[in-house]
Amino acid sequence: MLSTNDKIRRRIRILAAVILIPIMLGLIARFYYVQVIDHEFYLQEARKRYTTTRVTTGKRGEIFDVHGNLLVSNSPCVSITCDPFNLTGDAQRRKLAFILAKHLDDTYDSFYRKLNPVRQRRGRDGKLLYRPDGSPDLVPNRYAMIDRNTSLQAAAKIKEQTKLNKIYALVYKDSYMRTYPKGSLLSNVLGYTNVVDDVDVPQIGLERQMNAQMNPEEGRERYERTRDGAPLSYGIHEFEQSRDGKNIYLTISEPIQAILEEELDASYEKWQPATLYAAIADPRTGNILAIAQRPTFNPNIRSTFTAEAARTRIAEDSMEPGSIIKPFTIGKALDWGFVTPQTEIDCNHGVWIYLNKPLRDSHPYDKLTVEGVIQKSSNIGTAKVAMMLGEQRVYQALKTFRFGDKTGLPFPIEESGLVLPVKKWDGLSITRFPIGYGVRVTPLQMIRAYCALANNGKMPQLRLIDRLEDPVTGEVTRIPSPPPVQMFDRPETCATLISMMIKVTQKGGTAVKAAIPGYEVAGKTGTSRKYIPTRRDSNGRIIERGHYASGKYFSSFVGFVPARNPALVMLVTMDEPKGSYYAATVAAPTFKATMTRVLRHLNIQPDPALLENNRTTP
Repeated sequence: MLSTNDKIRRRIRILAAVILIPIMLGLIARFYYVQVIDHEFYLQEARKRYTTTRVTTGKRGEIFDVHGNLLVSNSPCVSITCDPFNLTGDAQRRKLAFILAKHLDDTYDSFYRKLNPVRQRRGRDGKLLYRPDGSPDLVPNRYAMIDRNTSLQAAAKIKEQTKLNKIYALVYKDSYMRTYPKGSLLSNVLGYTNVVDDVDVPQIGLERQMNAQMNPEEGRERYERTRDGAPLSYGIHEFEQSRDGKNIYLTISEPIQAILEEELDASYEKWQPATLYAAIADPRTGNILAIAQRPTFNPNIRSTFTAEAARTRIAEDSMEPGSIIKPFTIGKALDWGFVTPQTEIDCNHGVWIYLNKPLRDSHPYDKLTVEGVIQKSSNIGTAKVAMMLGEQRVYQALKTFRFGDKTGLPFPIEESGLVLPVKKWDGLSITRFPIGYGVRVTPLQMIRAYCALANNGKMPQLRLIDRLEDPVTGEVTRIPSPPPVQMFDRPETCATLISMMIKVTQKGGTAVKAAIPGYEVAGKTGTSRKYIPTRRDSNGRIIERGHYASGKYFSSFVGFVPARNPALVMLVTMDEPKGSYYAATVAAPTFKATMTRVLRHLNIQPDPALLENNRTTP
């Protein structure tokens, strides 16, 4: 028989079993659920703690000229940041500020302020925060940007000296700095980038317009790590390769671009215009070989940057072109059979009254042939040829050569210009539009139209991007161009018009200063008064009505050479030149100086017969 104590022990065992067995069963069930049923969930949660992802970034695509000369590059550099809270005291803070000031482009005081181990907190609105007692709300300063673009040499010296002084607060990250090795060369077209949160953000120019192609793709490496961050030899290890952006090859030829810019510098210094721009194109392909403007800037030196200098004026600005537009109405009049080169036009001794408004020539001509109208640049003669055509045909002539239509070149902003439809013309329009007043065109549109004249009447599509290159695979994608379109119903008309335009640069013409010994040059001068558009306030009220500014002119010359087998078309325009405003005086010599050097560079030999004529002509 059980004793009382035994009975108590037995009851305790039974009670313990009643209590512990369900608990054990519950634990077993829980372990089973965690280890089997919900295994994947907890495995993923654990991996979150010990799995890290490292983001890698490829290089931004670079920009080259058509021959492969580097225009925009990525220079290796080091980005240096600091954890000031890791500095052991003020003495170490001062030492580090001294080291940084010695090797970087900033002052000791500036670095000392950056290295403050504490900083004042800011609210979401960016305002500084204070404690209830009015004192600054200070927190540890764990991040300070020291320098984004440190040279490799300077970074190595800083590393060496901080190691000697046992300073371990700096973090070094290999990076790339966007650089422009040719300085201001082509800067208005290339544009530039700014660094925002360690990323190149394009601002203007091709950097912005071609950003989608040049922008690199991020890569990711995901792996399980130890507690100190080292990758484990087992477990997850996923790798997605970053990709460099595509390289851009332009149609620009760096040697020709350099020649153009040097000659523009000389003209800019001599005539001091508000703006000066020029472009050179291959009339057969439509390739832009050079394009430049003054003022300009150096994207490596941001202090040279101004909003006006950064604008691509040759695409963004339109102007009333003056006489450089005359060949197109007269050319179509020849093409449609309304006149011949020998048709005589009465130029009214230099003043013609039409609808009670005078139209004047620069000289008092009586009768001129149509050939003479081009050679002497007669406003009256051109207007009277336009009267023979009538309004609809004049409009058709201008639109045939695509005035008022964008060229489609890859600029962030391109003006379309303005050629009003006939229903909006007034009585004087037919006499003013063909001589370059009342219409607005961009210099790029004028280059395109002259390419058509130089290319036997066939207008090419202008091109600035030649090809794209994948730097990883080497795959090249060429940018296609549609075939040129014939502008004349009778293609032989173009040869006749070119013969007339050659006389412009010969003795008796308006552009003898554009003539180049040994070559036939076809071209046209244009001097037009500058129109100031109507200005309105924010409520739409007129502040100043549109008017022609007194003493302010656009002075242009457009030409091609060799005239009968053209290799080059060039436009040069000066906005408000000082000292003289006649295009024959200020623009034509710039054409001559530039083209003489470019022809020599391209080894386009002069015609010996023309050289002999130049020597014997008085």
